[in-house]
Amino acid sequence: MEAFVEDGFVRIEGAFPEKTADECREIIWRDLDADPADPATWPRPVAARPDYAQAPFEAAANTPRLHAAFDDLVGKGRWLPRTSLGGFVIRFPGDEPAVVDGWHVDVSFPAHDSDPDDYMTWHANVESKDRALLMFFLFSDVGDDDAPTRLRVGSHLDVARVLEPEGEDGLDARELARRAEAASGHRPTAHAVGRAGDVYLCHPFLVHAGQPHSGKAPRFLGQPKLSPAGPLRLDRADGGFSPVENAIRRGLGR
Repeated sequence: MEAFVEDGFVRIEGAFPEKTADECREIIWRDLDADPADPATWPRPVAARPDYAQAPFEAAANTPRLHAAFDDLVGKGRWLPRTSLGGFVIRFPGDEPAVVDGWHVDVSFPAHDSDPDDYMTWHANVESKDRALLMFFLFSDVGDDDAPTRLRVGSHLDVARVLEPEGEDGLDARELARRAEAASGHRPTAHAVGRAGDVYLCHPFLVHAGQPHSGKAPRFLGQPKLSPAGPLRLDRADGGFSPVENAIRRGLGR
């Protein structure tokens, strides 16, 4: 929990079974109308897939190991179980750049001036409205050459300071990305590598980015959010702050 507060992420190894990852990849390959054995059928460089709610995906998101980690980082009774696994980003070999390669912070709610259908107009605020965790589910083995997501270690602390003056509305995706990249440029970079079945649990404010794929096998990544059961609170009379809340408070110097 202390590493999460300081670094902004932790890796849960073997968070869900590798067999479940295999079943999920089979479903996605069918939806892509592509043959895993024939690279000529693969879309490039990136394919995005919408929410998946079939049984293997729901099972991957709801293992005892993950639920225990959610309790540790967000607090017991303070998060909502997932019934699906959110969107997927599948990265294919070819060393080609993509729009997701820029440093950014995931936004979480439509503000009064947002277009509900345009995610880039959505916002994030200092209380992380509607997002308790950013999560990266590895559904394939991911090595250094397989387009692992880049993570700026400790950048969530910088983003808390960027968002604090912006009040309840916070900032939209484009403006937040611009300011977050500038504020966290001094931070070291880590790569979200691991085995199929590993999950990275990240602070909602963690600055991250994609990168081109220079390996040989497609990379399958699920990136759902964990929703809070109620608003995060940066002031609690009993001092019962979760690590997610404590990280924001630390970034703000509280």
